[in-house]
Amino acid sequence: MGQSFKSGANLQKFLNSKSRFGTIRMGLLVPNLFHNLAFMEPAYISMHNQGVLKEIAEALHHELKDCTLCPRNCHADRLSGDLGTCSTGELAMVSSYMPHFGEESPISGTHGSGTIFFTHCNLLCNFCQNYDISHEGRGREVSPRELADMMLTLQALGCHNINFVTPSHVVPQILQALIPAIEDGLRIPLVYNSGGYDKVSTLKLLDGIIDIYMPDFKFWDSNIANETCNASDYPDMARQSVTEMYRQVGDLVVNTTGVAERGLLIRHLVMPEGVAGTRKIMDFLSTKISPETYVNIMPQYRPCGKACDIPILKRPIEMKEYRDAITDAKSAGLTRLDQR
Repeated sequence: MGQSFKSGANLQKFLNSKSRFGTIRMGLLVPNLFHNLAFMEPAYISMHNQGVLKEIAEALHHELKDCTLCPRNCHADRLSGDLGTCSTGELAMVSSYMPHFGEESPISGTHGSGTIFFTHCNLLCNFCQNYDISHEGRGREVSPRELADMMLTLQALGCHNINFVTPSHVVPQILQALIPAIEDGLRIPLVYNSGGYDKVSTLKLLDGIIDIYMPDFKFWDSNIANETCNASDYPDMARQSVTEMYRQVGDLVVNTTGVAERGLLIRHLVMPEGVAGTRKIMDFLSTKISPETYVNIMPQYRPCGKACDIPILKRPIEMKEYRDAITDAKSAGLTRLDQR
């Protein structure tokens, strides 16, 4: 039921129609399921009621004039159409949005995670499995009102959360849209689903707004990070970011139905020949973050995009490499590995 924007269809004709049974979304009557799905009021409600959210949103929007919101520090004037590494101006671009049932079970639950896939990226891995979105720009610009309506649509469909996929370069746009979404009834947790290339100063402004952080921790070695993403500082930025995320939300908390309400979930993609540095990443998470860190060790690497430009990345991983990664995580003392 995801909506693609290749056609540039106008969302407004589908929105803002209500009945006592539910809400009309995308031409369908959707029952008001979300009232039974959330048990802990998201922190952003209080931030909005106090007026703090609006102040932060305005300050971050102003930062787009000389953008240093992510570790790229491009200094692009995004308000005037200057595009930095993320190729994104004043408005966010969205590729699609939909209830997603393929995330980790505490995120997808039984009703799906309300994913909003942002176009472009600040990291730009050459092996990205969504290369057409992150590198080639599939999607279209959306106004804050449209982005708010997407959140509300996903909530009305019964999704457990709003899952911002690749949000690092559009934090101001997300907060700008969050305000009207809250005013129109948004009440489910927010998931910050990033590549791990985030700036601590930006993350600090999200304290009390984001409920669940779900970053990747891709590489331990700066050389492979530079070769694949032109980001030799990635390992250091990821360590700092994960530490700040954990400070804000702690270990992953799930409710009685097994659905996450707050906390940190780390994703790690196993890569050929151990180039990701899995054992060192697992040791860091166990000793510097928490042995209770919820970690999803993912086996689905395959050469996409321009991965074949790097000889060691030309093949998928072997099952033994995945099993070795699981062993590394357990040996490091991590006790909450995703069981899918």
